[in-house]
Amino acid sequence: MSCLKCLKYTMCVVNFIFFVCGATVFGFGIYLMTSSRFSSMLPSLQAMNIANLLFITGIIITCVSFLGFLGALKENRCLLISFFILLLILMLAELTAACLLMLYEGKIDDFIDKDLKEGLEKSKESRHNGTVEDDWDKVQIAFQCCGIRNHTEWGTLVPKSCEDTRNATRYWSQGCLTKLKGAFERNILNIGIGVIVVCIIEV
Repeated sequence: MSCLKCLKYTMCVVNFIFFVCGATVFGFGIYLMTSSRFSSMLPSLQAMNIANLLFITGIIITCVSFLGFLGALKENRCLLISFFILLLILMLAELTAACLLMLYEGKIDDFIDKDLKEGLEKSKESRHNGTVEDDWDKVQIAFQCCGIRNHTEWGTLVPKSCEDTRNATRYWSQGCLTKLKGAFERNILNIGIGVIVVCIIEV
């Protein structure tokens, strides 16, 4: 009986920790959704947006962990069976998501390149399009880049955000395509590692 009690409280503690983690992930997803720096620049990647992924993942983890916590606390067989079935489905979904991310990783360059070209042309054609211009400025300042591949793509109207902060007479040498590609690849790697860690803990 003491072993069963120990297992019960261990499950309660573990599921409570997962519940808090799920709520944190959910909250962070909402924060990223409301403070995205380049969502309008990369419409093709909005479906793969990390904010959306965190938002959905947070909801799922919170619901499943709450079910496990309640089942362990009440020692309810029905709730515990439902919890383990959902846990198995969640684990399979995580592994599928990780595989899909790896599968589409090679296409990210094409998506980013296409969206950046369209966004740059829109910004050049209409200097009053605040959203696109603001996003370009934010990205160029944050990633210390200029244009898609270099500053020449802006023509004669090179934005002030392209200026190298170390030398105001020069522009950032790297284009934003390389910088954004690197950022997305790092995010995919982090998500992949996170999925593996979560799967190990769940097992």
